Amino acid sequence: MILDLSIILLYLVIIMVIGVRGRVKKDAGVDEYFLSSRALKWPYIAVSTIATNIQANHFIAMAGSAYIFGLAQANLEINAIFGILVAAFIFVPLYLRMRLITITQFFEAKLGPKVALSYSILMIILYSCLYLGTALFWAAYAIHGVFGELFNILDIDVTSRLYILIVLTGAFSAIYTYLGGLRAVVRTDVVQFCLLVIGGIIILTVSIKHLGGWSNLWDTTGHLMHLHLPRDHETLPWVGIFGMLLLNLNYWGANQVILQRALAAKDLRNAQIGLLVGGALKYLMALIIIVPGIALAGILRDNPLKDPDLTFITLVNNFLPTGIRGLVLTALFASLMSTLDSIYNSVSTLWSIDIYKRYLSPNASEIEVVRSGKHSIIAALITGTLFGFIVVYIKFGNPTFPLTHWFNEMSYYVKNSFVVIVSAAVFLINPSRRLVLFAMFFSVLMTYLFKSIFPELNYFIRTAWVIVISFMTIAIPTVMRSGWNFPSKGLLVVSDHSVAKFGVLLAMSLIAAHVVFH
Repeated sequence: MILDLSIILLYLVIIMVIGVRGRVKKDAGVDEYFLSSRALKWPYIAVSTIATNIQANHFIAMAGSAYIFGLAQANLEINAIFGILVAAFIFVPLYLRMRLITITQFFEAKLGPKVALSYSILMIILYSCLYLGTALFWAAYAIHGVFGELFNILDIDVTSRLYILIVLTGAFSAIYTYLGGLRAVVRTDVVQFCLLVIGGIIILTVSIKHLGGWSNLWDTTGHLMHLHLPRDHETLPWVGIFGMLLLNLNYWGANQVILQRALAAKDLRNAQIGLLVGGALKYLMALIIIVPGIALAGILRDNPLKDPDLTFITLVNNFLPTGIRGLVLTALFASLMSTLDSIYNSVSTLWSIDIYKRYLSPNASEIEVVRSGKHSIIAALITGTLFGFIVVYIKFGNPTFPLTHWFNEMSYYVKNSFVVIVSAAVFLINPSRRLVLFAMFFSVLMTYLFKSIFPELNYFIRTAWVIVISFMTIAIPTVMRSGWNFPSKGLLVVSDHSVAKFGVLLAMSLIAAHVVFH
């Protein structure tokens, strides 16, 4: 155990050194601090984007859901390819043409300042509270699950230990993000992605070995090897995939945390290739995150886990030797740190550009704007830590349900509205700005009403209905007023033929996956 802990501590030291060495000058401007001087090439975009996307809860919560629901959980990974394709060929070309710093600026140009301000505020709240707090909780949960014995010298209960770990973990990643901005984030993400993949492959290999090989995966857990569960399945019905696809329009197409690297691309070609390579990497992520959970279900078929969220910790504690255990745990930390630093950086960008510079201090210099962004990182650390405490309370109040689906359902209250406004901004010509603002908040109310009136309705199906109805409240009046002026000209933009072929192959691979693993 001491060797494992030493490996993790060494990893933390290395990451801190890399992050601090990547710090920007004190007089760094907006582009340099928030967008790494708009010079990112596609390998960095691909690796940093997926490293940001893969969170600690993927290894823990999603693996726990895979333990219960099987390969159907992979829908949340591989269907991201749809959103990535739309982002790469439709959304990102628009953003780069306008030389945006934040997605909010796109919404302001298309839909007006009120919609833009609402989006920015909701994004800041969503990520600085729910996303950040949940990520910090999973880190603390994993650390305590593996190294809990080391905390026995402290005469405090488990929840208090988790509170301490949440504070320490959140502060660590905030330090180098504060100093280095996006440059430090990308530099550390490269290292963390490599560790993430290595650790994931080790867990995959070990879990399959203990199950008895790949053939036993099909023989023992064949009932879990389907992407499509019955339409009346409580959590992951196949009809819910439509809701997932709609949500991916926001996550990959209008999400500052994910798209900040594409906005910092050297040119459109690098942005598109980076995103498409990231899409291909989603298959690898599904393999190393989902399959070990399925394998453990086969291994423990006669003695199942009481808490599915213990899947990853069980694999680490029971099947890995000392030393290798520490290396795998660095993968967990890598997924955590790459998510945390990206949230800090994007929240600071949204605050400083959309709120501080736009409304509070329009005449602020670039140095003052960057300073404001740094201060917002500290604020995000505080709010995320407090929400992490709330997640501790929720988890320990009901330890038997997969926490990842609770998290998804909570976040969809807000993310539904983001899908509606980005669809209106991109796919409709001159929609009523007041109507878009109404639909944005109407979708939040509809989500609540659907949940209250139809409590048994799956949340992905509910999400699809909310998004479609909310969007139609904008689209129908717009078409009635102006006719069907779908902005097809110039909507699909490809940097060159090789990128187009890459996109087609990626789309065909997604279709093939659904056919093969039906």
